[in-house]
Amino acid sequence: QLQLVESGGGLAQPGGSLRLSCAASGFTLDLYAIAWFRQAPGKGREGISSISDSGGTTLYADSVKGRFTISRDNAKNTVYLQMNSLKPEDTAIYYCAATYSSFRGLNFNEYDYWGQGTQVTVSS
Repeated sequence: QLQLVESGGGLAQPGGSLRLSCAASGFTLDLYAIAWFRQAPGKGREGISSISDSGGTTLYADSVKGRFTISRDNAKNTVYLQMNSLKPEDTAIYYCAATYSSFRGLNFNEYDYWGQGTQVTVSS
């Protein structure tokens, strides 16, 4: 069964860093485009970054550009999201998502498989 599992969330101070991981099981990740989304309380799901199957192409939302970095290690079947210079407005549940494609954008309708999410809270 195809599964995505996020980890690495938690509490960080403003200006701090966290690294999220998205581990896949039941399929080989190197044929799938991956994206990270987040959903804050009372808000819709926001696409923040995506990466191509090879890792050669990435896309970022303006809200995280220059602060977050998406990467993948296909040998480990894992995608990462390095989050630096965190702000309180980054507080949300973070989800990874996959679709059988070389690359996709940041529209949640483009993705077929979703993890359960991991909570990120940025607060002093």
